[in-house]
Amino acid sequence: MARQNQQEFGFGTQVRKSPYFDATLRWGAQGFSVYNHMHIPRDFGDPAQNFWNLVNAAILCDVAVERQVEITGPDAAQFVQMLTPRDLSKCAVGQCKYILITNADGGILNDPILLRLDENRFWISLADSDILLWAQGVAINSGLDVHIHEPDVSPLQLQGPMSGKVMEALFGESINDLRYYWLREYDLDGIPLIVSRTGWSSELGYELYLQDGSKGDELWERIMAAGAPFGLQPGHTSTIRRIEGGMLSYHADMDINTNPYELGMDRLIELDMEADFIGKSALKRIRDEGVSRKQVGLIIDGLELTGPNSRFWFLKKDGVQIVKVTSAVFSPRLQVNIALAMVGVDFAAVGTSFDVETPDGITTATVVAKPFYDPNKKIAVSAHEKYLDTVNLVLAAEQKGLLEGSENPADVHL
Repeated sequence: MARQNQQEFGFGTQVRKSPYFDATLRWGAQGFSVYNHMHIPRDFGDPAQNFWNLVNAAILCDVAVERQVEITGPDAAQFVQMLTPRDLSKCAVGQCKYILITNADGGILNDPILLRLDENRFWISLADSDILLWAQGVAINSGLDVHIHEPDVSPLQLQGPMSGKVMEALFGESINDLRYYWLREYDLDGIPLIVSRTGWSSELGYELYLQDGSKGDELWERIMAAGAPFGLQPGHTSTIRRIEGGMLSYHADMDINTNPYELGMDRLIELDMEADFIGKSALKRIRDEGVSRKQVGLIIDGLELTGPNSRFWFLKKDGVQIVKVTSAVFSPRLQVNIALAMVGVDFAAVGTSFDVETPDGITTATVVAKPFYDPNKKIAVSAHEKYLDTVNLVLAAEQKGLLEGSENPADVHL
């Protein structure tokens, strides 16, 4: 029997391919990883060039691995609140929120983006863990009337300073008033989309949630064509930029044994709200007793790292192990090795130094403030701020009797 001349790339049928998989291969994807039981492109060549493409122009990333958990039904809002310690009482229809999902011990199960599509319709846009199964399990004995499933939804991320220009070419000028962490529904010549002003890059960016997987190839090519005049390149989520921005990666920087207080995420926990949620009593205890460890930023001396760490690197102080480096990479912009680490609280002060064993040997790591770049996220919200400036001018004119009616500017809180 004749054999095939060329073997198709893949990890087997148990690891799903996204609607953009073939397109990413055509556009130069050279390596993949597995995330939420799916292929995710991780290599389009030089990661430093991918970083510069992101921060200087724009990149298009296949992030269909961000699977959606859709929750609908008369009790959907109450059920979603049960999953997270963040107060969702003011989350409006059309708004997105960064949330944590915690277990009964206060451990973090996922750190997704929540999208409120309608009064009783939510999407939980996942990091890398099986929250569909968790949510369905929680629902069984909740006594709440909800339906939970994974819809046919596959996101793309369009990120970088020129992403707004690309979006304007696709959707017209109306896209410019889409606020940071808000969403809007679009039909792009028969391609059904939800578009949000979100992304995992700390740059100006958008996520395009395709609601028909059969149109994945068409959508990819449409965006790349629209972005060509603006320098758009195919790419992958940038480890360099996300560590610069202090953005966390589930399973690397946190997991089920990490609680929000260790990460300094107190703002995402509302223990005094009337609504109950899973982990509330445990998080109250952790808040009152305090934590024994804390996440910090590090500068690591020595040779430039040739890529991100693929193992946890242990930190030592006076020969004693002080937990570990969770994410590390060389920043070509800052010209230094930067890292995130979990250390004992007694060693978390800025300026504290450790010995760290890297693949190139033992060197010194020093605690510094994080994020390492743009700590106030001015870049990511820049388009929204320009929009607010325009609205404020309109409001000022209205107050002077020059105009009648205007849209009220909204806050920028995620």
